[in-house]
Amino acid sequence: MADKIVIMLLTLDLDRYGTLGAPFFQATVAAAMELEVEMYFAGENTRLLITGFAEAIHPGTAGEKSVYSFMQDAHEAGVRFYACTGAMQENGLTLENAIPEMDGVRGGAGFIAEVIEPNVVTLTY
Repeated sequence: MADKIVIMLLTLDLDRYGTLGAPFFQATVAAAMELEVEMYFAGENTRLLITGFAEAIHPGTAGEKSVYSFMQDAHEAGVRFYACTGAMQENGLTLENAIPEMDGVRGGAGFIAEVIEPNVVTLTY
């Protein structure tokens, strides 16, 4: 059985709000199951880490909970968030405008080093 899950957010469509809560909900569940969970934000998905961006997106039709709220739940459960180094500048993410939940910056080598470890499951969105 795996003891760690690494999630890559690369192809999420930021315009399809209904899909944006699921990765964070699943990450929260995995952390609650006492799995180590890391999420890597790449491509335009790094914009989710910009202060205010995910707060304005509500995946449910009722608009009660923002994507940022799902992100906060995941982080509070122990999920760590990492921005892709190469995607930051292209998508306007800086260390100064990042949400406080962002745990760091990692490039492709950091991601690959994690996913090739034994007992690691990788999910991509």
